[in-house]
Amino acid sequence: MPEGDAVRRAATRLDQALRGEPLVGCELRWPSLADRSLHGMTTVEIVSRGKHLLHRLDSGMTLHSHLRMDGSWRVRPTRQMTPNAVRSNSIRVLLATTEWTAIGYQLGMLDLLDSRDEHRVVGHLGPDLLGDDWDPEVAAARLRRDPHRPIGAALLDQRNLAGLGTIWTTETLFHERVNPWAAVADLPDATLDALVATAHRLLTAAAVRDPLTTRHAAYGRAGEPCPRCGRLLRAGPIGEPPVQRTLGFCAGCQAGR
Repeated sequence: MPEGDAVRRAATRLDQALRGEPLVGCELRWPSLADRSLHGMTTVEIVSRGKHLLHRLDSGMTLHSHLRMDGSWRVRPTRQMTPNAVRSNSIRVLLATTEWTAIGYQLGMLDLLDSRDEHRVVGHLGPDLLGDDWDPEVAAARLRRDPHRPIGAALLDQRNLAGLGTIWTTETLFHERVNPWAAVADLPDATLDALVATAHRLLTAAAVRDPLTTRHAAYGRAGEPCPRCGRLLRAGPIGEPPVQRTLGFCAGCQAGR
């Protein structure tokens, strides 16, 4: 699933292509929105909130999308949008200006709502690690609300802090040498605060970096030597279905399970 950094980059690409331009073409290939049209509306801005995208229009409406596991947004020159180019069954949205077309593939969620009601789709989220309103104290306090929960599962919960997925949760815990299955209550306040600060630093750096040049220390490297101690890295499940995920870790550096 794309994480906060990838969603922020997608928002930036879409905003640069569509902001300030009226939509001259629109297809919402979503059952509940099949009879709606955004034609003629002008994009005010496109922003990310955690793993969510909010496309705000001058009509006072917001097109909300979530990529889930397999979704993506791409931008192509409108002149290339031939019938063959837009025939794919995986396309959920087409939004065209005279110059650029945004294409939403395999989106996991799509809603059209009044911009004043955005809280309906993002109001449950904790502080956004990449947002202007980022507040580490609030994030830490939310993590502490369930003291018996494993810290890895708590960091993945978007209600505590928004934007982390398995990649940057793995990397944050590895960097701070914290076992993913340690209970929140067992972590000193200084350790929890350090985890929040590191998550913010790592995700902020990733949001402006080419993902193809990123090499992770522990994520996706199970079976390889730990870059710190040389012990083989491992991976294990955390959380309960249907939100169970897999986190990488070093049983040497991250003492515990």
